[in-house]
Amino acid sequence: MSDSRQSALRRSRRLEGVIDDETRYRAVDSRDARFDGVFFTAVRTTGIYCRPSCPATTPKRTNCTFYPTAAAAQGAGYRACRRCRPDSVPGSPEWNHRADLVGRAVRLIGDGVVDREGVAGLASRLGYSSRQLQRQLTAELGAGPLALARAQRAQTARLLLQTTELPVTDVAFAAGFASVRQFNDTIREVYDRTPSTLRTEHGGHRRTPAAGGTLGLRLAYRGAIDTGHLLDFLGLRAVPGVEEVVPGPRPGTRSYRRTLALPYGHGLAEVDGLAPGDRPDRGWLDCRLTLTDLRDLTTAVHRLRALFDLDADPEAVDTRLAADPLLAPLAAARPGLRSPGHVDPHELAVRAVLGQQVTVAAARTLAGRLAERYGTPLPTADGGLRLLFPTAAALAAADPEHLAMPAARRRALLGLCAALADGTVRLDPGVDREQAAAELLALPGIGPWTVGYLRMRALADPDVFLPTDIGVRDGLRALDAAGDPRAAAERSARWAPWRSYALHHLWSAAAERHAANPRTRATRETPEDQS
Repeated sequence: MSDSRQSALRRSRRLEGVIDDETRYRAVDSRDARFDGVFFTAVRTTGIYCRPSCPATTPKRTNCTFYPTAAAAQGAGYRACRRCRPDSVPGSPEWNHRADLVGRAVRLIGDGVVDREGVAGLASRLGYSSRQLQRQLTAELGAGPLALARAQRAQTARLLLQTTELPVTDVAFAAGFASVRQFNDTIREVYDRTPSTLRTEHGGHRRTPAAGGTLGLRLAYRGAIDTGHLLDFLGLRAVPGVEEVVPGPRPGTRSYRRTLALPYGHGLAEVDGLAPGDRPDRGWLDCRLTLTDLRDLTTAVHRLRALFDLDADPEAVDTRLAADPLLAPLAAARPGLRSPGHVDPHELAVRAVLGQQVTVAAARTLAGRLAERYGTPLPTADGGLRLLFPTAAALAAADPEHLAMPAARRRALLGLCAALADGTVRLDPGVDREQAAAELLALPGIGPWTVGYLRMRALADPDVFLPTDIGVRDGLRALDAAGDPRAAAERSARWAPWRSYALHHLWSAAAERHAANPRTRATRETPEDQS
């Protein structure tokens, strides 16, 4: 595709997410993988729907209809293309970062709330009636909550059919279907195959024995990805017994491993970084999941995707940050840098408080001690993984004498855990960010840094900046820029709406400065004046 055509697509994509059908068709004609998950193309003459990058012959424009979600295409009677598997694309960055009702609802559906609590439970979490929720989702996504959850269940079922030897009946309930009949009907409608045929057609590929409980997956992403930064960031903060970064299965790779507390049981997750020879834009990360209950598969995958920020649009981020000469060299050096989320917002909140006014290493040590005393031991250790991180309720009931930290931080920790345990403060994917921030700030010992950090990592806010952060100060100084909070805040206005990513670039710059000059101060998780 010509440079001018690429530029036209980029411009149209950045106009607040508004893309007309002609632009969509040009993306399909050029097989532009950047649009995978942003929209889906249905072809009237074949009755199938595809991702924009499908390698099949480009259909005529008059035969194409475009849908914002796979569920909308399925609801219109189209079945998934068996060649490009549009149900396995990354999620749209728009729905995953938006803070409005639709974005919050999509994140909760991805976490399996409809399967566990129904549409009424989803609506209750969001503070709307089921009818209002149905109307708004249908208006923007072309499908209501049941249809969106159904599409997700179908994709999970296909994954289980093709990667495990579970009996078909077990697959149906593990994927979240209420009955075998519903499961059979959905698979036929979505894939134009019976479940048995779908499995048989994939028979040449190795399947995981059901008894092992381990699934090998590919976690899709768009654009480039900097797994080096992700693994450095997570490894530096890894809580002993709960998570670890270890040498990977391929030469030159590293893997992030951790325990997962899930709705129906627990799990172990392992995600591999890229090897030195891998293309940063190859499109997937290898993952292995061991679950005590396969009904947790959808939730586990959703949370790992959030942890690694796999639904981000790195081109949009890098283009914006590179427009500032200060960050342009950093964006060029680390294309595809992600802003890590977390698998458990309550755990993250606890660790954010533990990190107040101490180094990252000290916060990690404190978290490890809490995990040893109040965490849940696994039935069998797996490498360095032995524990589930303590729940908020367990920590709220902890003996203050066993919490080796300053009295003010101890009060902050116990108050936070009590609020999380009784629901006074919510940090789930569907919470309103502004409301959560206000509720957190009302707690003793919780200041703006902690709230901003939680907005960025627990609530997937892409536009958080922490002007008082010591790492930000050091990163700006490493770039010969003013690092005081006022100057940092003013400069950060140029990086909106992707300031969370700028924050990670500055932290990386500070880490490189410290590595080059070890006498500089060790990285702190929070500023010294944090309340």
